[in-house]
Amino acid sequence: MICVIDYNLGNLSSVTNALKRLGMPVTITRDPAIIRRAKGIILPGVGTFPVAMKHLRNYGLIEILNEMKDKHIPILGICLGMQVLFEKGLEVTETEGLGFLKGTVEYMDIKEKIPHMGWNQLEIRQKHPILKYIKENDYVYFVHSFMAHPLPDQLISVCYYGNTVIPAVVANDCVIGCQFHPEKSGQIGEKILLGFKEMTEC
Repeated sequence: MICVIDYNLGNLSSVTNALKRLGMPVTITRDPAIIRRAKGIILPGVGTFPVAMKHLRNYGLIEILNEMKDKHIPILGICLGMQVLFEKGLEVTETEGLGFLKGTVEYMDIKEKIPHMGWNQLEIRQKHPILKYIKENDYVYFVHSFMAHPLPDQLISVCYYGNTVIPAVVANDCVIGCQFHPEKSGQIGEKILLGFKEMTEC
């Protein structure tokens, strides 16, 4: 079973429907007892970093996410869900993140139009199971105004927005983050979710 974490900050139905199309048993929950039975966890997110962390804390989800990470259960963060995996976010006010990935999340202070919205090609920097079925220059869909600054060894793929290199996929052990929305990225997004599914079956 895959648990999609409900912390009142995500388009849960589109993520869940994408997983169901791949035949993945999925439940939307914030119940620690159910989460403990999960083979994989997806942390979606739309909104701001401080509010996301506040909700995770108020619902008691930080502890269970740490517990599952320590058990090496695959965790996939999507968009804001990816950003809160990092140590710190500088959106609105400096806020401590989950710290599963090293680095900060900062405003995209660039010449290009913000938010970064639309389809961009992936450039693969490292092999990873999440990209098992993805080819160089496959297109995925982004919507964001903040970007992560990860360690080089945790950077799996990037995209280019004008002259800006944007971390697209990051990973550390069983923790993976996608800045883009696989659930909105058509067949390519489904292939990424299929890679995640297979990680949960190992």
